Parts: sequence; C-alpha cells; structure tokens
Amino acid sequence: MPTLYELTKVLRSKQAGPFEMALDVMFHDEESYRRAKESGVITKELIASLYQMSVEDVRVLVWFDAAKALKITLPRHRPSGSPGETDLYADQQHVPLEDIEIP
Repeated sequence: MPTLYELTKVLRSKQAGPFEMALDVMFHDEESYRRAKESGVITKELIASLYQMSVEDVRVLVWFDAAKALKITLPRHRPSGSPGETDLYADQQHVPLEDIEIP
C-alpha cells in the first residue's frame, strides 16, 4: 500500500501566523489525488490523533480538486517564537503525515 509521501510531489508544513500552521499536500497526478481523497483515510479524526489534539482543533481540512491538493490548518502548540517553542517556521511539522497508508 503506498504512503502519502509516495503519492505526493509536495508535502510540507509552514507557519500560518504566530498561532497556526498549515499543512500542504499536493499530489503527483489526478489518479493519486483521487485515490487519497476517495479512500476516506485522511479525516479530522486521523489528523487530531497524529498531532495529539482534539478533533475540534483541526480547523481546516479542505480538498481542492482543481489543484489536486489538500490543505490542513492546525493550531500551534506554542505561539511562534515563544519560550520553549522548537520550530519557529513550522518547517518540520508535516512528518507525521508521511507514513499514512492510502489503500
């Protein structure tokens, strides 16, 4: 079964202001996009579990057919640049998505 990492050309996270981060998932092609979308595997419940937060905290999970992409917005555990915060630009926060298996 392929992983999300194998089906995408871009899988990244980035800062979306001091209190949120965005996860961008852009697929290689229409077939890969449809496979992931129609599988029903990627849900708010799964994302909440991966990022150890409540389902209500998964603020955005939107599929964009025209762009063959998925956008997810989550709150940061700590505001960007605050004491104890470890990833100022939220650069490495996409990693939990990589191993999601898509049937």
